Amino acid sequence: MAAIKLQALAEHLGVELRGDGKRCVQRVETLERADDLSLCFFGDRKYRTELGVTRAAAVILAEKDVPLCPVAVLVSANPYLTYARAARLLHPEPAVTGGIHPSAVVAQDADIDPSAWIGAVAVVEAGARIGPWVFIGPGSIVGAGCHVGEKSRLVARVTLCAGTWVGKRVLIHPGAVIGREGFGFAKDGQRWVRIPQLGGVRLGDDVEIGANTTIDRGALEDTLIADGAKLDNLIQIGHNCSIGENTAMAGCSGISGSTRIGSNCTIGGAVGMAGHLTIGDDVHFTGMTLVTRSFTEPGLYSGAIPAMPNAQWRRGIARFRHLDEIARRLKGLEEKLDQTNSEPQQEPE
Repeated sequence: MAAIKLQALAEHLGVELRGDGKRCVQRVETLERADDLSLCFFGDRKYRTELGVTRAAAVILAEKDVPLCPVAVLVSANPYLTYARAARLLHPEPAVTGGIHPSAVVAQDADIDPSAWIGAVAVVEAGARIGPWVFIGPGSIVGAGCHVGEKSRLVARVTLCAGTWVGKRVLIHPGAVIGREGFGFAKDGQRWVRIPQLGGVRLGDDVEIGANTTIDRGALEDTLIADGAKLDNLIQIGHNCSIGENTAMAGCSGISGSTRIGSNCTIGGAVGMAGHLTIGDDVHFTGMTLVTRSFTEPGLYSGAIPAMPNAQWRRGIARFRHLDEIARRLKGLEEKLDQTNSEPQQEPE
């Protein structure tokens, strides 16, 4: 791991350095564990004690926190973003060395750029196209007719089903399955008849897909994940969904088929979304929200019942069942009250 001087690092990140620019950093580390080759990040004042005694070479922080720090500082208007960029610089992904592992199975008509790597026990099927500097990790399957764009990375055990399109610089984590048949069935009496899913999946550039996340292929049109979208682990995206640019979705969320989510949205963990909904741009759902209707206006939305003592929850649910009846009775009382108020009052004799 190469070291970098603080002055060069500050210039690369476009931030102000206060301290000895000749000192070097080699890795990022926590405030507690840091040594004289470590770069740290400070953004939460509950860690003031750790900051005050850190042995790091330098700390990335905001202007208001400079007086708290005993070592060199990189002053940033957005410390977390600066930290992210510094971490990527100090801990780059391993370079891709072109080649095909002897245990890989590659179709004769697959088009693989010489700079790409096909890992151990990987499978590349007929007509697949693998672009420059692509990394196909061990145990991964690239189905027939798939396209994997430049510098994309399938970490390990990733499955791209037939016809899946992956853009440039896409990162797909282990266990993800992209392009499986969508959950489409027609009822024939008491039996279910599978509906062929004839669309595909298209992932835009700079998309990230978390571990064990699944994205279904479309029934007729493609399921679309637009440029810059980030999906966490254990997410289910139903067939014909569309996820807009730079939308981020936390783990264990489930999006039912044909729902369209706009750009720059955030979807909290374990959010459940019904199908055939339209979610506009800049819409944000907090964790555990149940979304059963469209939300087209930007804003922050929530809709879950927090946990409570079981006895209290049981009473609440029992009352919830009577809400319609209570609403009707209340409406009737309001109408009688309005009637009474509208009747002419007799003058006293």
